[in-house]
Amino acid sequence: MCRRGPTWCAAERSPGSPLPPSAFKMDSFTGVRLYFALSLTASLWLNIATAYSHNCDSHLVSDLLWWAFNSSSEFSSSHSPGYAKLNRRDGAGGWSPLESNKYQWLQMDLGERTEITAVATQGRYGSSDWVTRYLLMFSDTGRNWKQYRQEDSIWAFTGNSNADTVVQHKLQNSIKARFLRFIPLDWNPNGRIGMRVELYGCSYKSDVADFNGKSSIFYRFNQKSITTVKDAISLKFKTMRSDGMVLHGEGHQGDYITLELKKSKLSLEINLGDRTLQAGSEHTSIRLGSLLDDQHWHYVAVERNKKQVNFTVDADTQQIQTKGEFDFLDLDYEGKQFESNMGQDIVIEPESYTAWKQALGPACATWEHEEDLNAEMLSIGGIPIPGKSMTSLRKNFHGCIENLYYNGVNIIDLAKRHKPQIYIVGNITFSCTEPHIVPVTFMTSISYLLLSGTPQKEELSLSFQFRTWNKDGLLLYSKLHKASGVVQIHLSDGKLRVTVHKSMNQADIITGVNLNDGQWHSIHLTTRQNRVSVLLNGEASSTSLTTQTLMYSGSRYYFGGCPGYIIDAECSNTIGPFQGCMRLFSIDDQPANLILVQQGLQGNFSDLQIDLCGIVDRCLPNYCEHGGECSQSWNSFYCDCTGTGYTGATCHNSRYKQSCESYKHTGNTSGFFSIDADGSGPQAPFLVYCNMTEDGTWTIIQHNSMRETRLQGSPNVDRPYIASFNYSASMKQLRTMISIMDHCEQEIAYHCKNSRLLNTPDGAPFTWWIGSSNEKQTYWGNSRPELQKCACGLEESCLDTKYQCNCDADRDEWTNDTGFLSHKDHLPVIQIVVGDINKTNSEAAFKLGPLWCHGDGNYWNAASFNTESSYLHFPTFHGELSADITFFFKTTASSGVFLENLGIKDFIRIELNSPMEVLFSFDVGNGPSEITVKSSTHLNNNQWHYVRVERNIKEASLQVDQLPRKIQEAPADGHIHLQLNSQLFVEVSALFEAGTSVTYNFHESYGMARNISTHLSAIYSDLTLSRENIAFSFRTTHVPSLLLYVDSYYQEHMAVVLCRNGSLQIRYKLDNDKGANIFSIDGRRLANGQLHSVKIDREGRDVSVQIDQFLALRFNLSSGTDAEFNGVKSLNLGKVTGNGGLDKVLRKANMWGFIGCLSTVQFNGIAPLKAALRLPSSAPIEVKGRLSKSRCGISGSTGSRTVTTVHPLADHTGTIEEGKLLTNVIRSDSAVIGGVIAVVIFVILSIVAVMGRLLYKHKGTYHTNETKRAEYAEPTDTTLKNNPNYQDTLSEDKKEYFI
Repeated sequence: MCRRGPTWCAAERSPGSPLPPSAFKMDSFTGVRLYFALSLTASLWLNIATAYSHNCDSHLVSDLLWWAFNSSSEFSSSHSPGYAKLNRRDGAGGWSPLESNKYQWLQMDLGERTEITAVATQGRYGSSDWVTRYLLMFSDTGRNWKQYRQEDSIWAFTGNSNADTVVQHKLQNSIKARFLRFIPLDWNPNGRIGMRVELYGCSYKSDVADFNGKSSIFYRFNQKSITTVKDAISLKFKTMRSDGMVLHGEGHQGDYITLELKKSKLSLEINLGDRTLQAGSEHTSIRLGSLLDDQHWHYVAVERNKKQVNFTVDADTQQIQTKGEFDFLDLDYEGKQFESNMGQDIVIEPESYTAWKQALGPACATWEHEEDLNAEMLSIGGIPIPGKSMTSLRKNFHGCIENLYYNGVNIIDLAKRHKPQIYIVGNITFSCTEPHIVPVTFMTSISYLLLSGTPQKEELSLSFQFRTWNKDGLLLYSKLHKASGVVQIHLSDGKLRVTVHKSMNQADIITGVNLNDGQWHSIHLTTRQNRVSVLLNGEASSTSLTTQTLMYSGSRYYFGGCPGYIIDAECSNTIGPFQGCMRLFSIDDQPANLILVQQGLQGNFSDLQIDLCGIVDRCLPNYCEHGGECSQSWNSFYCDCTGTGYTGATCHNSRYKQSCESYKHTGNTSGFFSIDADGSGPQAPFLVYCNMTEDGTWTIIQHNSMRETRLQGSPNVDRPYIASFNYSASMKQLRTMISIMDHCEQEIAYHCKNSRLLNTPDGAPFTWWIGSSNEKQTYWGNSRPELQKCACGLEESCLDTKYQCNCDADRDEWTNDTGFLSHKDHLPVIQIVVGDINKTNSEAAFKLGPLWCHGDGNYWNAASFNTESSYLHFPTFHGELSADITFFFKTTASSGVFLENLGIKDFIRIELNSPMEVLFSFDVGNGPSEITVKSSTHLNNNQWHYVRVERNIKEASLQVDQLPRKIQEAPADGHIHLQLNSQLFVEVSALFEAGTSVTYNFHESYGMARNISTHLSAIYSDLTLSRENIAFSFRTTHVPSLLLYVDSYYQEHMAVVLCRNGSLQIRYKLDNDKGANIFSIDGRRLANGQLHSVKIDREGRDVSVQIDQFLALRFNLSSGTDAEFNGVKSLNLGKVTGNGGLDKVLRKANMWGFIGCLSTVQFNGIAPLKAALRLPSSAPIEVKGRLSKSRCGISGSTGSRTVTTVHPLADHTGTIEEGKLLTNVIRSDSAVIGGVIAVVIFVILSIVAVMGRLLYKHKGTYHTNETKRAEYAEPTDTTLKNNPNYQDTLSEDKKEYFI
């Protein structure tokens, strides 16, 4: 039996105990070795597969007993948390707190650690009390909570829009915890906080070991030597210590692998050994993670395949290549084996024997005998054997480790079952001990904590710990008894400053440096008589006051800041607020009870998060690109781009042009320049020579062997001569540069005398060259890749017509074959191999010229768009974290979309919003954002205009021409990933006939976007809108018409109606028990067959309506009207089917629906018409009747009988004849947004690809003469084409364009 305590422990080997899953192999060279040839062994895969093989969606709350619920407060006993079960109606029908504010919470105790995969909420039954937005927090102990995060941000869940609908969310990352809390953020403004909840998940089983900082587990391999080609290590850990050895294994040849906590980050050190046996000479090290000492579980995985290593900490994975020449990890630790008085074998270095016995203490007693044997071990939790290379002053791990697998072996399970492969040092328990520590987060500038102390004491003693990223901030302020002085502690430029004011005297202590490093720092302050002492992280500093008057402690201690209403009374803060975390408060040697403070029974506070530390490392991962150095404060991070060659908030923008062509067009002349061929991509800039002439611009790159190389033949030469060429840029940089150039060439010359070159076309070549593709090339200058010839062979002008090169004649006289290589895929030349120099009289000389390139495919490109069904087709935009888009445009159109790409909810769009305004709009999950640049002159003047857009996780910006760059900062803790999934597609126009109906069902789209599980909730009526952004264009002569209709589950609606007199009417009904708000736009007759654009924007009760380019009209919903559009169900274009909810006016307008042309329909970033034309039979779209694509949405349209022109650039079938001038193209200057959009659409992505899409839309002009309304429904094309005003727009002329 294994005793607890500081002893070596191991169990007796049980008969027939299984060995770890392994593969054995005999190696005659090194003796007996064990090879693990697996990255994840069968048992590990089985463990993983088992975890996912069952459904983890059981109800977890419905069977909980009353005592398992807790809350911050309750409105009454009938509103207690025990009534907060989903679909229950007992009590008051759910939980409601005493007060509805941001400090309330509802908590469940699941009894043991459980895996939680989904949550669901309702409001309180039969009431107006529900929560519209909430956070989740979890804990193993009911203390030290952690906020649920998703997509690198604290995740706020959408709640309910009524009392009874169930809203359920699947968790992207499952939670493993015993306690879960709901934190309401927003609730029904006309009610209170009210909740009923359910959790879904399953039981969670794990093997845990608790290490006390002096204990270790040793796993002994079953062979004398273990050599692995592949390794797989996985575990979880939690700790409050910033340093400690997690795992270590090493061999006597210098091989080792180590996982160690260092300053709250996890370090992986690995060495595969070296021949010189110099320890650490081939050491490979990497650190991942941050703030890992937060007493929460962190996941770790190491996967090695020879030299390739994947290292994962939580969600961050890095790939590294180990140094050195070996692929094997040899863990064959060699030492002395001793037998303890417990009858167990331990391996100890002989010279360390005495020291180690003393370290173990008397419990180890004595060793009975020794013998020379080898044993191989992996240590977990520490390295207890002194004298080895890795053991110098390294702390043991103090905390818990869970589910530790080494190459498929569950080591903790072996230890729990006392298997003989396991040895234990010290006290190991197999449950996780949790310290009872309550941290506090100071979140904002008004945060403070007030604690009380005992006044009039001659000795003041207080202590606490803090961690922060901010350089400055008030830590403590306290007035001494009877205003006899002040004690103040604060951070100043990362240093600790303690100031004691007394009478006319002041004592200052300044100590520490870089205390804003995010680590925990401890402070212990004592004052006695006139002496002040401070211990900072255990190091003492002190000073004295010159006055002999005694100091007496006060009664109130303010931490982190001062209350805003106190001015020079109890607290004064001239330093600024502290933002960070504190814990372990002690005043007069009495620990503070922060739970009582939270409950309002002691002290006071403002804007604190009690019982959690909410610090976040904003530099992990490092979003500073191109090697920029990241620093941070509490709310943001900053990138130092010094020396990187890049600028911008995230060092994204290159300081250098992409080509010599770009330098020339900014006024430069010939010279050396640095170019950045991939713009803001990952490749660094490099130096080239730009030769700028009137005839063109050449980019010239030299190599390391520009002179001619002469070779003298000899019979003793038994191998070819190889010449290698290195350039001033890497091959990847050169390939990128060459890819954007129109033409590249490199001169290659071979001078010969009795030295052949390529032989005959059918014979093996004597000389060849290798290019960037690393392939052997057997053609020479001015020839073609598929021919083994020189230039004279193509021209039939060689000295000997039997051969294809002059040199192949093998004459005893000098001749040459010289020419230019111009096949871009093979350039530049990196190697020349000369073979025919093994004769006494043979001589040869060769010379390779520099690489010459001209043109710039990114600079000189242009495309015209003159039909709405023409488009450029690119892959999906993948600028998730940062991207920039640059282009030039010219147009005569008054508005239109340049570029657009959509995701399920996210989108980006760049458009000409008006003749003098460019708009950049996007949504990354924080709601739509817009940046507008207004010009003082018209932008649709048929002149070139420059547009540059950038979006990264810190900010978004828009620049037009030389106007000031507009910047919009991103929210500090918002979503950061731009997730798009569609290809860019032009918003085409569509013809609606009588009865045509297009329905966009929000509940299907919204459910998919939010990942709602349909088997748990079939009703999705929780989409509530407080704002709408609607835009569309239309053309018709048929009235009355219902253009657009949005309905809800609660008999609310919004409608756009074209009245009988041709005027437009906007109708909002946001209260089902009140009449509709009706806004009429009179005086404009819009049923005139012309194209008209409509923009409707609502924000709360404010409504703005703009028709064409006239000034926007502003309206207000009536004061008693609800400002929220609740339970939005669907959007309808054309005829509304199932119209039982329509009032009399809408029913009349809906008789025919809409007959005419609709174009560019947008509703809060959704493009329903586009979806209907692309996927008419797929959810969330329903199409009834005939809907036909048309170019009727432009002024020069002739209806639906048109030819669609498609110019695919990627991922599209069909071919384009390059270089061919496209002619006979219809031109309408007022109809095309990019008469030509040209010169660089370079979309530089920080992650993968290049992409863009050019779109347009046209807004027509007004005609005052109104046509007579059609009395019946004609065929749509006929109705429009017979209208004279419609035909007036067909005056067109020809226009040529090129791509």
